[in-house]
Amino acid sequence: MKQRTTLKQIAKIFNVSIATVSKALKDSHEISIATKLKIQEYAKQHNYRPNSIALSLLNKKTKTIGVIMPSILNPFFVKTFSGVEQIANDKGYNVITIVSHGKLEKEITSINMLENGIIDGLLISLSEETEAKQHFKHLEEFIDNAGPIVMFDRVSDSINTDKVIVDDFNCAYKATEHLIKTGCKHISVVSTLDNVGIIKLRIDGYLKALEDYKIPVNKKIINVIKPGYDFETEIKTMLDYQKVDAIIGLEEFSAVESMIIAQDRGYTIPNAISIISFTNSDFFKYTKPSITCINQHSVFMGKTAAEILISRIEQPTDTNTIFQTKTIKTTLVERNSTKQIANNY
Repeated sequence: MKQRTTLKQIAKIFNVSIATVSKALKDSHEISIATKLKIQEYAKQHNYRPNSIALSLLNKKTKTIGVIMPSILNPFFVKTFSGVEQIANDKGYNVITIVSHGKLEKEITSINMLENGIIDGLLISLSEETEAKQHFKHLEEFIDNAGPIVMFDRVSDSINTDKVIVDDFNCAYKATEHLIKTGCKHISVVSTLDNVGIIKLRIDGYLKALEDYKIPVNKKIINVIKPGYDFETEIKTMLDYQKVDAIIGLEEFSAVESMIIAQDRGYTIPNAISIISFTNSDFFKYTKPSITCINQHSVFMGKTAAEILISRIEQPTDTNTIFQTKTIKTTLVERNSTKQIANNY
């Protein structure tokens, strides 16, 4: 491997200081034109590249942010990351992305690694285990030792920092209300995420809509499927033994799989069972039928979170800082998996 050309080596060649070489390469007016041209030409011929790590140590900034999220398979997080990256690129920041796979230990080891001067700040959506165990010491230590944190989507009120969230309660309420207005009275909610705060908020919104429209709650069709349980078996059992005329998938997988299982068992969508999904996946337009969904505007969420984080990095806060929680409004995108609203509404 070719040895990397350094500022020190160039300085030695021209018998000048390292600072002079650095200024010459930055085209500083403090250096004579003749000296600048000679140094710049030499650097070009010898393929000189700035050492970003050395520069970051010198400037006390890496111009890099970290992103930790539970999954890269979920389109919601893919789109959120797209928004983060757009803002980071615009602001001249690099992005290091880590997937926790829902595991607390992976989250802790990742933050410990990133804490060692690699990044200037962190965006994080908490893992399921972090929320379940309510373990946040690693986050507090990062804030104390490394830089600001902005939480997005899956957040905790136990950490005093900026947050970007979706109005989960109200969007679940509106989805349930929409189904009720189309004539549904036996509405199931299905999720594969257990011990996640956003799922509790969504179920609370659903329950409030049922209460307001005086529809009895059937706990047997509130189906939060725990890890290790077979999803298909749980949904088949629910459909075989309970009356269900609508399903709200509290995340994409639950909605799509529930619709496929219902169709396989002879139910027509939406005449027999209506389907609404959280997250606006692009392929929902092409399923048969196309799926009505709640658009959480994930790209905008990513952009918003990144803008807040970079603002915190570039304008450091003091101990009296008031942190903000930004709530992203959602939109119900009506497609063919739900019926039209009844005339009496």
